[in-house]
Amino acid sequence: MDINIRKAIKHNIADNDKEQLRDTIVDAIQDGQEKMLPGLGVLFEIIWEQSDENQKNTMVDSLSKGV
Repeated sequence: MDINIRKAIKHNIADNDKEQLRDTIVDAIQDGQEKMLPGLGVLFEIIWEQSDENQKNTMVDSLSKGV
């Protein structure tokens, strides 16, 4: 069985508005379950791909401060 996680997650959120996307992120983080990590990874990948270099640097700075 070959499941494309990226494709499935993108399909599941394709029609979500900004509030729904935010709720998805907040719920996944608050829930803290390991099974949510791949979905958050896909969402981060989408954000990364849509970001310019300054935004990417800001994200990396925030990440380095948080770890």
